Amino acid sequence: MNKTVLSLAVLAFTSAAAIAETTVQSCNRTVTFDAAPKRAVSHDVNLTEMMLVLGLADRMVGYSGISGWTKLDEEMRAGVKELPELAKKYPTKEVLIGAEADFLFAGWNYGMKVGGEVTPDTLEPFGIKVYELTESCIHIGEKPKVSMDDMYNDLLNLGKIFEVEERTQELVDGYKSELEAITKTLKQGATPPRVFVYDSGESTPFTAGRYAIPTAMIEAAGGVNILEDLEKSWTTIGWEAVVERNPEIIVIVNYGDVTAKQKREFMMSNPAFANLDAVKNDRFIVLEYIEATPGPRNIKAIKKLASAFGNN
Repeated sequence: MNKTVLSLAVLAFTSAAAIAETTVQSCNRTVTFDAAPKRAVSHDVNLTEMMLVLGLADRMVGYSGISGWTKLDEEMRAGVKELPELAKKYPTKEVLIGAEADFLFAGWNYGMKVGGEVTPDTLEPFGIKVYELTESCIHIGEKPKVSMDDMYNDLLNLGKIFEVEERTQELVDGYKSELEAITKTLKQGATPPRVFVYDSGESTPFTAGRYAIPTAMIEAAGGVNILEDLEKSWTTIGWEAVVERNPEIIVIVNYGDVTAKQKREFMMSNPAFANLDAVKNDRFIVLEYIEATPGPRNIKAIKKLASAFGNN
């Protein structure tokens, strides 16, 4: 083979390799894949369901962070029945390496902690690439206010990473059409009801601020999160702010050892909350954890919220 032919062959091979690469934006990083992952791990119930709706169970070696906080419903149990739960709560680096994982779908405070042992940097030496949940990026840098595009973005990026873009685009287009149909049912000009998201906590509540997906869901349903100006994602605040802003509706996130019923009873029986409009009128809505975190169930949850708000 002469030098000209050899050079052309090398050029053709290099071009083909470049074409095969897939690059996505993950928070403040760009992540490049030269092939679709074959041994993926997802953390948390909502991220795992994103993988399942894209038909990626056969590309996974397991999941983590579900049974330690919540229970699988029938739909999720069927989806992961062939997969092991590698860790009930947060996965360790050793667990991921032991599973011979080549990919982790997680987020900040969704399986990873800033400065923790499981991060993109700590996993990179072991050939484990990480894609970060868009909603969680606020924990390591700036990002725009949350929107439903954050959830769509994650699905579309997973579609690129796993080379199932056509399937993913159809799914996202379907979600957008469903949301548009919900939006069209909302009463025009109606005053948005004031909504408080009660995740957990009695001495101080854990709630959703400007960058947490419930804020986008509440707005899509015709309401307003009373803490939408709080420059945080999921965070702890004082009850004083809740009382001062007087929510008309309280959205309870159901998971963990304290049930939604117990959370409602706590608020209904506490004299400090007696004058809240939501308490006086007993206006509580329950969202399951998987509905209130970014994932495939957000759109149906928005429909539930819109109906409960009485704006359609």
